[in-house]
Amino acid sequence: MKRTPLFECHGEHGARFVDFGGWEMPVQYTGIQKEHDAVRTHAGLFDVSHMGEVIVTGEDAVAAVNTLITNDLEKIADGQACYTAMCMPNGGIVDDLVVYRMSRQKVLICVNASNREKDFAWISEHLPEGATATDHSDEYAQIALQGPQAEALLAQLTEVELSAIGRYWFAEGAVAGEQCIISRTGYTGEDGFELYLAAESGPKVWRALAGLEHGPVPCGLGARDTLRLEHKYALYGNDIDESTTPLEAGLSWLTKLQKEHFIGKEALVKQKAEGIPRFLVAFKMAGRAIARQGYNIVNEAGETIGRVTSGTKSPSFGVAIGMGYVPYDMRKAGTPLKIQVRKSIEDAEVVRLPLKND
Repeated sequence: MKRTPLFECHGEHGARFVDFGGWEMPVQYTGIQKEHDAVRTHAGLFDVSHMGEVIVTGEDAVAAVNTLITNDLEKIADGQACYTAMCMPNGGIVDDLVVYRMSRQKVLICVNASNREKDFAWISEHLPEGATATDHSDEYAQIALQGPQAEALLAQLTEVELSAIGRYWFAEGAVAGEQCIISRTGYTGEDGFELYLAAESGPKVWRALAGLEHGPVPCGLGARDTLRLEHKYALYGNDIDESTTPLEAGLSWLTKLQKEHFIGKEALVKQKAEGIPRFLVAFKMAGRAIARQGYNIVNEAGETIGRVTSGTKSPSFGVAIGMGYVPYDMRKAGTPLKIQVRKSIEDAEVVRLPLKND
């Protein structure tokens, strides 16, 4: 299995490892509940160095990348990032990305770990003339510091004015003496930062952050999954893939159909006009059963009408939650659902995430 530049650091914290798409990654250290709670109330530290980084350069790299993505890179400024999908001609999602506008001539694209090779090939093949893509994935370490105390903790190790970095903006500067891209982004639903830095510098910065007094709690993939699911953040390969479109996945807000052109636009315009057949909803189980990926969503007659794509017990709210595709007219909060959990049919309802305490 592949290992990130921070692999040795995880052993220092007693990590338990799993195979995650060919990467030997920490699933937990002290326990998912504790790590989850740390991010919601204080701060957590994640190794996301398995993600990929593709840099596109050219006289007008911004315009070139804009033909590949559903969001509009022309509408943001240098120093700003956007979350977006990259689609096939039929509207299916190649990947979901965070795209960083470094300058008119340079764009950094963060791709999912499982899609690194596929995405680089797709980008390289479909870029217009005059732009060039280079895969820099193995040159980067990537560290996520997430939680309400993330800014206060990171401020102890950098002179960069963190309060001036808005959500989905970034700056460049030293952290613990190592040059970083400091991005106010994340996958947990909390405030926080993602640091991009040279692979060889990763362990030093990780140890500096983990060693702070009252510092962040190291967190694994288990907590990362429960955190993202509580906020209905899609996971590629579970909730979205090449068989789903952004409109079906509830990502119409990042699908700018008014753009002059991007790959997949025609198919998405057609789908919107003809009617979106299904929709990715969040749900809450009525009982204690947990609906796992692949379980069927059924109607009163027991006929399959959809499928669960993600499911877990919410550490924050103590109830089972999940996501799944249902017919489009069943997308509204409060709509009752029935889910086949092993041999029984369990009640659930469509909800908005994150849940609110009564």
